[in-house]
Amino acid sequence: MAEIRDNLNTSDPEYHVYRGLQKPLEAFGLRGRYIYWAAAAVGCALLSLLIGYIAFGFLISLCLALTFLAVGAGFIFYKQHKGLHTKKVPKGVFIFYKSRDF
Repeated sequence: MAEIRDNLNTSDPEYHVYRGLQKPLEAFGLRGRYIYWAAAAVGCALLSLLIGYIAFGFLISLCLALTFLAVGAGFIFYKQHKGLHTKKVPKGVFIFYKSRDF
C-alpha cells in the first residue's frame, strides 16, 4: 500500500503536469467566449451582405457588411479589454452595520 501512495505523489519528477488544460481557448488573438462573438459578427455580416445584395445592390450590401464587421470587432475588443471574466463592479461606499468576530 505504501508503494501505491509513493507512486501517486505529485512531487515525483516522472509525474507530468499538463498546465494548458485549464487555460481558455485562444484563436486569432481572441479568447474564450469572444471567439463565438466573432463568429456571430462574421455570420451577421455575411447575412447582411446576402440580404443587402438582393434588396439594394452590391455597394450598399458591402457597406452594410463592413459596418457589421466593424461594430462587431469594436464591441469584442472593448469587452475583451475588460477581461475574460467580467464582473459587475459596484460603485459607492458600503457601510456594514455588524461584522463577524472570529
